[in-house]
Amino acid sequence: MWCVAVAAGSFRRYATYQIATVAGVFTNTVFGFIVASTYIALWHERPHLGGYDQAQALTFVWTAQALLATAALMGSGGLDELQERIRSGDIAVDLYRPADLQLWWLSADLGRAALQLLGRGVAPMAVGALAFPLALPGDPLTWACFLLSVLLGVLVSFALRYLVALASFWLLDGSGLSLISGLACMFFSGMLLPLRVFPGGLGEVAALLPWAAVLQTPADVLVGVLSGGALVRGLVFQAAWAVALLALGRLVQSAATRKVVVHGG
Repeated sequence: MWCVAVAAGSFRRYATYQIATVAGVFTNTVFGFIVASTYIALWHERPHLGGYDQAQALTFVWTAQALLATAALMGSGGLDELQERIRSGDIAVDLYRPADLQLWWLSADLGRAALQLLGRGVAPMAVGALAFPLALPGDPLTWACFLLSVLLGVLVSFALRYLVALASFWLLDGSGLSLISGLACMFFSGMLLPLRVFPGGLGEVAALLPWAAVLQTPADVLVGVLSGGALVRGLVFQAAWAVALLALGRLVQSAATRKVVVHGG
């Protein structure tokens, strides 16, 4: 199937950037140590903050570093190329291809995410496990549920970034919207601080937003906060947002390609 070939091609493409991958691993690891040291001090003063013990909090830190590039928590994740093709008018060529535009870019993003998980995810997590007492699960089922949750999180992340990219059909420059979207993801995904630590209503609202499905839910699965019925509800929460946002993306794509004049002619 062509979508598998696109995903494989994307994987190989990102695999060629070996120096960038090594640099990314180094950066994620350094930031992991900085954030972990901050969390140790915070959880020393406030044990069981947000319902996490210190080991779970540290595991959250390194999970976030492992998924930073995988789930494109800072935005883009390769879809800046789609924005540029829309801006330049090259998207007209893509629309004539015998392949669905959304599925094409989704396949490419899944290939990218797989490479980033292996290239920039495993190494920082391994370093974190060696340097700090992490609360990593010992049973394969939890790891399988975690990987499923990561996949669903990547789907939600793609759907959000795809909507931002499609906005370039109406905007001359979508970089500002991309920046805002990246900042929102960093804050509401739990990247800066777990959403369970947020006070009162802010935490409750943040936990219902789609960004929570990108990092907060997979991290909670890994540290064991979500299990049994709560685990099922967490996965359904992610799947629901993925379906809803992908469907919205198709509607926006249809409106854009039907009524909007492509920039560049």
